[in-house]
Amino acid sequence: MALEPIPNITIGQEYDQRYADATVHYDALGRMAEFYGRNMPVHHHDRFFQVHYVKRGMVRVYLDERQFHQQGPMFFLTPPTVPHSFTTEDGSDGHVLTVRQQLVWSLLEELPELGDASAVAPVCVATGRVNDEARLDVNRVERLFEELRLEFEADRPGRESALSTLTRLIFVSLFRLSANSLTAQSVRHDDLSLFHRFNLEIEAHYTAHWTLSEYARALNVTEARLNSVCRRIAGVPSKRVVHDRVMQEARRLLTFTRMSVNEIGYQLGFQDPGYFCRFFARHAAVTPSGYRRDQPGHR
Repeated sequence: MALEPIPNITIGQEYDQRYADATVHYDALGRMAEFYGRNMPVHHHDRFFQVHYVKRGMVRVYLDERQFHQQGPMFFLTPPTVPHSFTTEDGSDGHVLTVRQQLVWSLLEELPELGDASAVAPVCVATGRVNDEARLDVNRVERLFEELRLEFEADRPGRESALSTLTRLIFVSLFRLSANSLTAQSVRHDDLSLFHRFNLEIEAHYTAHWTLSEYARALNVTEARLNSVCRRIAGVPSKRVVHDRVMQEARRLLTFTRMSVNEIGYQLGFQDPGYFCRFFARHAAVTPSGYRRDQPGHR
């Protein structure tokens, strides 16, 4: 079976369907991590820039082939189509800003001194370790994110214009701070390549409930090597990477469809509805029905 391409995640379709056509989308990092899981497999965002501003917690980030293992406060900026994956530890929190590329490109066309619109690179900045001059922009970004959060959650006249203006101001400071980007840590190319290929195999076969031995055989490696690479790259065992993908899809179906819990279990390859409920509860600490009841009605 041919592998699926690296998944393209569109926030407005998979996470918050109220904003499928929005230019700017904001949410708290903690809420998005609860939905997608703390281990986010490799993916990209076609035609969207994304910023993760992590106020606290340890994060493992892979921006294309650049590896960063950094304690908050920090941010990483991901341009459109750049494959990336990351793991946040429990308790990590902050902001996630997703922006249509045209808004950012138009900003850079107006202000070319901030950077080349055709060559924006992914960056990772430890905002707690910048110099005094850069600290002014760090403080500004933190204030602007709070303003953005309040504006996004309200429904007041001029909301869309305010969101665009706040986002432009945030990106001005982020591009200024990009000069402080951390140097990527060394990572073995074959390890990262194997981890990405593993994620592609998961995308193609997770509903078939492949065993780890089947994944290892498809990747032509031993289970021990696969597990070792997952621990180095994502900080979790290989089985957890597979289970996280199943849980991500389960949460999405529970949130955005009217399918029954049994139907969702069958769609995810569980022949026994009771086993699906136990699997979900073991990973989410709540039953599928309980998780669905807890979702805000406006999603």
